[in-house]
Amino acid sequence: MESSPPSSKQTEFDYLFKFLMIGDSGVGKSSLLLSFTSDTFEELSPTIGVDFKVKYVNAGGKNLKLAIWDTAGQERFRTLTSSYYRGAQGIIMVYDVTRRDTFTNLSEVWSKEIELYSTNQDCIKMLVGNKVDKESERVVTKKEGINFAREYGCLFIECSAKTRVNVQQCFEELVLKILDTPSLLAEGSKGVKKNIFKQKPLQPDASASSCC
Repeated sequence: MESSPPSSKQTEFDYLFKFLMIGDSGVGKSSLLLSFTSDTFEELSPTIGVDFKVKYVNAGGKNLKLAIWDTAGQERFRTLTSSYYRGAQGIIMVYDVTRRDTFTNLSEVWSKEIELYSTNQDCIKMLVGNKVDKESERVVTKKEGINFAREYGCLFIECSAKTRVNVQQCFEELVLKILDTPSLLAEGSKGVKKNIFKQKPLQPDASASSCC
C-alpha cells in the first residue's frame, strides 16, 4: 500500500473508507494515527472527544481515501463517541502491551460498545497491541492477543507507534481485507451519497446488526 499525496483533485478516489480507533486512554491511538498519516511520532496528551485525519493511499490498484476517527478513551466521552461507530467499515481496537487493564477492557468494555453501536454487520476489526518497543515491560503476551483475535473474529498485529514497526502494515491489512469484502466495498464506493465527515449524535439502533 502506497501513500498518495493529496492532489489538487482530491475528489478523485475510487473508494472512501471510514475507520474508527477505540481503546483505553493512553494506549497510543493518537500516536499510531499520527505515525501512519504523517510518518512522525509524538507523545500526545489524551484526545478530547474525537479527532479526525484523512489519508490518501493506493492499494489493490485503487485510489482510496481513508477517513480515520480517533476517539477519546476516557469514560466521560463515551456517549459523545458512540455515534461515530455508525457506518465504519473498519474498527481498530488498541491496547498497550505493558498495561494489563487496557487488554482486559477490550472484552469488558470495548467489544460491548461495538456490539451496541456498530451498524455494519461485516465491519472488519483489527486488534492492535501497541508499544512493543517496551518489550522489557510487556505484561500481555502475543499469544494472548492471538487468542483474543481468534475469539472475537479480529485481525491481529503488534506494533510500535514510536519506532513505526508494523504501523503501515496495520492499516494495510485492514484496507486489503475491506477491499476483499464486497458489501464494504459497495458502501465505500463513490456512488453511495453520504457524508461521513459530518457526524451527528445518533441514538443506537437496537435492531441494527452488530459486528461482534
